[in-house]
Amino acid sequence: MAFQNSMSSAKLPNDVYQTIESESQGIFKDKGSRFLSYAFPVIDEEEVKQILLKIRKEHHSARHCCYAWRIGSDNIQTRVNDDGEPSSTAGKPILSQITSYNLTNTMVVVVRYFGGILLGTGGLINAYKTAAGDALANAKIIQKLIEAKLVISFSYKELADVMNLVKHENLNLIKTVFEESCMVECIVRKSETDRIKYSFANIYGVTLKIDNA
Repeated sequence: MAFQNSMSSAKLPNDVYQTIESESQGIFKDKGSRFLSYAFPVIDEEEVKQILLKIRKEHHSARHCCYAWRIGSDNIQTRVNDDGEPSSTAGKPILSQITSYNLTNTMVVVVRYFGGILLGTGGLINAYKTAAGDALANAKIIQKLIEAKLVISFSYKELADVMNLVKHENLNLIKTVFEESCMVECIVRKSETDRIKYSFANIYGVTLKIDNA
């Protein structure tokens, strides 16, 4: 579930995270150098690799292709890459912008076309930070629920009771098996898992398992 957020810096509930809805772009220029920035929603490192391949192919003549990302909801992982720029002058400033917007599952790539004049450490930090911020300022920020997968196992004689409760809770079913041994998988809001699990536990013969969605 996703919904638009108008207060990117507001404190979020513990089962909600922020990301961007779709790709956005930005730009910063300084002393002839151009810093083209691209922000992407991402869910894993494989997606990151594919984006980098695409960007590097499109900008094969650029001097540097620096990036940073944050991925995850409960256990957030981050990575930065200066791609040949002096250490900590590109990736970390880019990451600082992602963090300042309180975003995760987000990647920002900044491509630099060198203008022939050195910017110095401070100039580079400002350029990469500003370019990244411009891409994120142009993005639509949305909030998403942190969800869990509930696996419910039962015999056929409990089917009616289980499905009535599924309907009552308006659960999002993603898989069903209706045989002598039955099973349904559904997605629930993380903060609701204990309550919903308890409701199903009241049906005799039902066993439950909760996994990350």
